[in-house]
Amino acid sequence: MIRSFLFYARLVIAWYLLFLVLFIAADWIWAPLGNAMALVGLVTVIFVIIRAHSHLRRVRMLNGGKLDATALASRQHRQIEMPFEADEAFDLLEAAIRKLPGIEHIDSVRNRLEVRAVVTYSDPYGIKLLGRYDPMGWIVSQRNRVLATVTRGDGNSSLTLIFEPASAPWSDWLQVDDGINLEHAKAVTHAITLAMAEHRRGEQAAAAQTITEKELAIAKLSLLQAQVEPHFLYNTLANAQYLVRSDAAAADEMLGHLIQYLRHSLPRTDHALSTLGDELERSRAYLEILKIRMGPRLTLQIDVPDELLATPMPPMMLQTLVENAIKHGLEPRPGEGTVWIFARRHAALVAVTVADDGLGFNTQASSGIGLKNVRERLQLIYGAAGTLVIAANFPQGVAATISVPADVAGGQHHG
Repeated sequence: MIRSFLFYARLVIAWYLLFLVLFIAADWIWAPLGNAMALVGLVTVIFVIIRAHSHLRRVRMLNGGKLDATALASRQHRQIEMPFEADEAFDLLEAAIRKLPGIEHIDSVRNRLEVRAVVTYSDPYGIKLLGRYDPMGWIVSQRNRVLATVTRGDGNSSLTLIFEPASAPWSDWLQVDDGINLEHAKAVTHAITLAMAEHRRGEQAAAAQTITEKELAIAKLSLLQAQVEPHFLYNTLANAQYLVRSDAAAADEMLGHLIQYLRHSLPRTDHALSTLGDELERSRAYLEILKIRMGPRLTLQIDVPDELLATPMPPMMLQTLVENAIKHGLEPRPGEGTVWIFARRHAALVAVTVADDGLGFNTQASSGIGLKNVRERLQLIYGAAGTLVIAANFPQGVAATISVPADVAGGQHHG
């Protein structure tokens, strides 16, 4: 109540003093003119009280029934922190300002991250009886402006917004704005808040999708680890059965390698990364079995420094490259062949290569399901830090190289 009274009193006193000066001047010039000026002043004060009351009622409505000095002011200031980069925040801010009703002119300066706009008065009551001669137009600001700047931060931005009458600050003693600038401030702030909420929902949806993709990848990986190719198992056991009767020592060696292979093929329950050493043992056991089956047709050469054996590595990836080298490189090729496995460290990356001197590039080797699965899992676990490169081996065959971070902290592993 006191704040409302003071608001009325400020406007009435300001207009009274203005007309008092005019009355004194007019009366000094010509007494009847002074009397006329006094009458005009009385009528104007009545209009001022009416408009001040309208202003108070509208501000109370816009501000949820509350009246305070900040809401009553014709000049509104807002400071908003946004979790966006400056350019994105600037685009969002400009779009929000353009949606304001009555935009007459807008000037966007991207290199300074500033937006300036002029907004014509939009009468919320739709009352314009006398047009330009309407005395209400003398009391209500007819043109407002918006000044907005974006300040760059570290991964975020700060918005400074000013909504005010286009006239000089001293005119606030004589004019009200019918809450138009408060309405504009709330509209722009609301639009920015909605955009930030939409951005958060997008981030949450992306995070949920990433989690789902990781869970699917883990499920696929568990399935891969749980599966031992039936043909390989059957052929190995059939060969072992045959060797039991003809070469017991070879049969015992083959079964030992099979046990080693199966031990490393058991599904991991913690979904953690394996190590290069464990994966190498699995692939070595697989190739040793094939050496017994294929005889002199298969030669194996391994060159992996001991200090790299502890390198974190996703399960089954090395095995996939080894199986590709056998199935698409050496088995279809008549005569002898070699599989090489070697690893080297280059700065923060460890490169593991499986090469063969088989048939070379073909459709299966370059775009097979196994290699596609390897690429997808590398991208999911390591992002851009994990790569698979397929190249021709000299003088013939294919070389496939997986590069992974040397330290487990370098990738976003599942564990």
